Amino acid sequence: MGKDSATPHISADKGDFAKTVLMPGDPLRSRFIAKEFLEGARRVNNVRGVEGYTGAYQGKTVSVMASGMGMPSIGIYSHELYGVFGVENIIRVGSAGGISPAVSVRDVILGMGACTDSAYAHTFRLPGTFAPICDYDLLSLAVSTAKEKGLSVKVGNLLSTDVFYADEEGLAPADKAAEIWGKMGVLAVEMEAAALYMNAARGGKRALAICTVSDHLVTGESLPAEARETSFTDMITLALETARRI
Repeated sequence: MGKDSATPHISADKGDFAKTVLMPGDPLRSRFIAKEFLEGARRVNNVRGVEGYTGAYQGKTVSVMASGMGMPSIGIYSHELYGVFGVENIIRVGSAGGISPAVSVRDVILGMGACTDSAYAHTFRLPGTFAPICDYDLLSLAVSTAKEKGLSVKVGNLLSTDVFYADEEGLAPADKAAEIWGKMGVLAVEMEAAALYMNAARGGKRALAICTVSDHLVTGESLPAEARETSFTDMITLALETARRI
């Protein structure tokens, strides 16, 4: 691998990553954030095409690296960043599908908690049900930063699901199950936050998911796929401004 602290999935040295890492799912979005928002960004990882960069945002050193899709993927990368590379804060920036009538396409959601249909928590052998939540200090900082910047955000529960395509109608969040979760006040569905929150809890670290609603599973609203890479400016700005204040 050529790096003393390299893992099977990240080829970097200790110190290559900042204390705070933004994690979009898509490697192209990672590259976009580095190119458009960070000064002096240098690539610090490209194993399996999962691009990671470190640069400066208004004088604050910040890293950005893709997580891939799903809880197993972000589970691997967040575990290694927290445990091997000294990362303290991970802010997920990604898309989500709206469930609640209180949210619309392009809305920015701060995931206070992350319900899940995943068995990820079983790996911790807990004698009960774990409730994955974000770090309160990061959430509070993001809320106050949004107010300062005049950005409208919604705070509430996300649903982290393992299934994008269900074998039977009514089982996946994209079907009737979305409305069922919505009755419990869940705002939107995505596929990573719960595992990130669990890894942060286990490692004594901090995490927050900031998501932009790219489509609405109940109303049918949607954002074109090609627009998702470049149109989430409010979400990215909020994440970077939050990172700058940590």
